[in-house]
Amino acid sequence: MKVIKVNELPFVKTGWGVKGKPIIDMPEIGIVNLVMEPGEKVPPHKTPVNVLFQVIEGKGSITIGNETQIVETGNIVVSPLQIPHALEANQNCVFSVYVIKTPNPQKSAVK
Repeated sequence: MKVIKVNELPFVKTGWGVKGKPIIDMPEIGIVNLVMEPGEKVPPHKTPVNVLFQVIEGKGSITIGNETQIVETGNIVVSPLQIPHALEANQNCVFSVYVIKTPNPQKSAVK
């Protein structure tokens, strides 16, 4: 059994300038924890795989295609491959999201 102690993993800066914590990087799945401070954004972009966004703390906006919704802790949002998606910490609180890619394109935003 492998136990990942997420709270002990280091943060790095993503290509969008927000904090990211790589959690799992395997061919079948990639998981990164993005932690965004109020006002931070991940601009619209497409991925060649399906993406799930699981909100683990706070509230913020997630846009999939032309639809934007405010989401909060416990919500999961599905983003189909090749559809633009974006995130924004616009609710005056930290917005922490697990970005789950299946399969893992192994082109991480985390540097």
